[in-house]
Amino acid sequence: MVSDLTISGSTVNHELLPEESKALQVLALKVSHAFVTGAGGFLGKAICRYLRAAGIEVTGFARGSYPDLELMGVRMVKGDICDKPALLAAMQGCDVAFHVASKAGVWGEKDAYFLPNVDGARNIIEACQTLDIDKLVYTSTPSVTFAGRDEAGIDESAPYADSYLNYYAESKAIAEQLILEANHSSLSTVALRPHLIWGPGDPHLVPRVIERARVGRLKLVGREDKLVDTIYVDNAAYAHILAAVSLSGDAKACAGKAYFLSNDEPITMAVMLNKILASADLPEVNKRVPAGLAYCVGSLLEWVYGALGKKEEPVMTRFVARQLSTSHYFDITAAKRDLGYTPLVSIDSGMKKLKASLSDA
Repeated sequence: MVSDLTISGSTVNHELLPEESKALQVLALKVSHAFVTGAGGFLGKAICRYLRAAGIEVTGFARGSYPDLELMGVRMVKGDICDKPALLAAMQGCDVAFHVASKAGVWGEKDAYFLPNVDGARNIIEACQTLDIDKLVYTSTPSVTFAGRDEAGIDESAPYADSYLNYYAESKAIAEQLILEANHSSLSTVALRPHLIWGPGDPHLVPRVIERARVGRLKLVGREDKLVDTIYVDNAAYAHILAAVSLSGDAKACAGKAYFLSNDEPITMAVMLNKILASADLPEVNKRVPAGLAYCVGSLLEWVYGALGKKEEPVMTRFVARQLSTSHYFDITAAKRDLGYTPLVSIDSGMKKLKASLSDA
């Protein structure tokens, strides 16, 4: 099925699978105007694309300018989620909010993460409450449960980590709890935890892997290959649409809950990296670094960078060393049950789309 949108003389064609079309049709009956923070980001753009394919009016909120979103028919507002008056002004007339924006990364000062991630979440919640917006879908992360140890098939009963290896994970854990605690009869909230989002247009994982491979700095960490979950970007966006549909219904099965999201295809990090490299016609990576050595190097570099006041990200950190040498795959039974989520694009199908996009670049 193809939904054709003619906007300002430009036609946006979005090919929808039957499952996507059905979810969007249901949402369009319940929602007329959506608000998306982080609209200019990788996932934010995908969510906007789905919403516009359904004919839903969209206001995007971001710090930069995004002409491609404006051509799509998104009303873009430039602003900062730490600026509550700006949020209130931008969110006028909306009936659902997708809070996708966050400060991501593995290195940096506490305020650089806590201000946008924690204070930003508070501002979104308060804006929804003030404007009587009754549905809030929050993009969280599996890092909220990660304490540096294997996570093999865990579900949402897993507790928040007792300590965190960076401010990103800690700030997202606090923000997620704020979002879920805000769930009330007048505001239904849900938190989604997609893991390692990738696909065409990915500005993070894919280009980093390719760049490091080209300069000979890409290595596997640890002697043992551990399983990890990833998620194709359209699958992640589709899950956000399903969450909004659930919050719009009478049962609201997902309200007040968090959900792990993935492609439901655990894969070793080595295989995943080599699939990405194959999409870019690059040779496989096989060089390895012991996990303990990587962690020690990460600790040393964090100390050196901190002592020197360096702002750029070290080539290795404790968090990255642990992430690359431990298992990260999840039981997504709850998302299947409460959201009706099923991954629609497999890893192999997504890799074909990624290869085509890299070839066209």
